[in-house]
Amino acid sequence: MKNRIYVCHTFYHVYVTFLKEFQLPREEWGNATLVLSKMSNDFAGLKERIEKLKFFEAVYEYDEKSEENFPDLQKYRHQEQNFIKALWNRYRYTKKLGKYQEQYVPVCFKDYKERFVYCDSDPIGYYLNYKHIPYHALEDGLDCLVHFDAARFDNRGHFGLKAFLSSKLNVIFIQNGYGRYCIDMEVNNISAIKHSCPKYVEVPRRPMVEALTREQKDILLQAFVKNMDHLLHTMEQGEYHDNKVLILTEPLCDLETRERIFKDLIAEYGVRAQIYLKPHPRDVLDYETLFADRLIIDKTVPMEMLNFIENLKFQKVVSVLTVLDGITFAEEKIRLGSDFMDKYEAPEIHRQNEFI
Repeated sequence: MKNRIYVCHTFYHVYVTFLKEFQLPREEWGNATLVLSKMSNDFAGLKERIEKLKFFEAVYEYDEKSEENFPDLQKYRHQEQNFIKALWNRYRYTKKLGKYQEQYVPVCFKDYKERFVYCDSDPIGYYLNYKHIPYHALEDGLDCLVHFDAARFDNRGHFGLKAFLSSKLNVIFIQNGYGRYCIDMEVNNISAIKHSCPKYVEVPRRPMVEALTREQKDILLQAFVKNMDHLLHTMEQGEYHDNKVLILTEPLCDLETRERIFKDLIAEYGVRAQIYLKPHPRDVLDYETLFADRLIIDKTVPMEMLNFIENLKFQKVVSVLTVLDGITFAEEKIRLGSDFMDKYEAPEIHRQNEFI
């Protein structure tokens, strides 16, 4: 039987996977399998770069299919006033979505001693639940449950009953620690989460990063940075490159409003400063065209990689909702939060936890 397998949906997930593997004895390196889900991300050559490192025993791409690919599931998504009928629809949806994934899954998960899944709200969670395969869940992003408890938000109304039907009876499926076959769920900071779950296990990320050796940092840079020379050259451009401000974009709201948000941020933070834009990997706004006069950092480079480039320092890093606790390359970290977003869209869209 093989050792470990990780299912990743984002560059951040792959980064955390490396951190977890680095915690193991050196002789364990190379004994894990990495699966890259293409459902919501174009990993842009990451598979090939990681394979060259020979850090994992195998790297697979997974053509994970969302519910939109299965038209017959839509009839189970209609809002039903009758609770029993709604429950029956959800039961059918849960089982069918899991079953439909079977033809796309690239490996046999039962061949592994341990299985780790980021974002089990995606179809892979339904598949493992359908196949009765135990797995460990991991938080989708750093402290993401602090700002958006998706399990409770998606299951508002009779949450306790729904959680019981998922975790004990396997009638329906709820993500983030409430699935019958979810063994536990790793989170960065349990104390910061308003509604805890018995399966949450605290595994802080900061000590994992602080323990990295120079060799391990170089491995990460080789995996995630396609062209280091170009990135370093970019860092020296502009009249005010000694006063660097990094603005992290995010796939917020509609594209027109998103463009306005980042033009406003550039206007506010760009006075006598060199602005760098780092597009989010899933942000489809064309920053290269709309912000052609700005320096753009490759969207496929996780922001955490900038921590590992020696002597690189930004004076400020600015985000709207992205958590910045994992950043050490900036003197000042500014997270604008929900109050800022209230000016651009209806508060209920981004203040989900307040509606649980």
